[in-house]
Amino acid sequence: MRDTRKQYEKVIANCRELFVKKLHDYGPAWRIMRPSSVTDQLFIKANRIRSIEIKGVAMVNEGIQPEFMAIVNYGVIGLIQLELGYAETADISNEKALELYDKYVNTAMNLMLAKNHDYDEAWRGMRISSYTDVILMKLYRTKQIEDLAGKTLVSEGIDANFMDMINYAVFGLIKLEFGED
Repeated sequence: MRDTRKQYEKVIANCRELFVKKLHDYGPAWRIMRPSSVTDQLFIKANRIRSIEIKGVAMVNEGIQPEFMAIVNYGVIGLIQLELGYAETADISNEKALELYDKYVNTAMNLMLAKNHDYDEAWRGMRISSYTDVILMKLYRTKQIEDLAGKTLVSEGIDANFMDMINYAVFGLIKLEFGED
């Protein structure tokens, strides 16, 4: 199976299912997070993936796949927080959270499809560890943009970095689920 759109939709369905379950358990408690805190959560997840890749073993019984799923979901949360701003309470319904989740996943997928056309699926020739490194690089870029209060000279914004992180995490999930191909 090499249909990128179908593979993307399959791994996103798994991420969405986890998001739904967490919404059930916690509601949209993440609404209190400022975008910089979401960036830090993404950093923790990407750093853990890199640590496991380098050490070859995880001491906590969760592997790389759940961390890539978390990057997808926190990336979407980051985009939602950029749109709505952070709140003092969980101020949206689970239904609204899912509506926004679907909106941003579709935006990220459309971006991926456009880039995939231009780059001729070059991501398939990359190693999963390179996705991790690119995500970490994008996190450092995002932190710098946040430190500059968004006042950049030539860079894309934080939202573009969140979308790229989502897409590289999806690439990792595709390779983990469907093989190197």
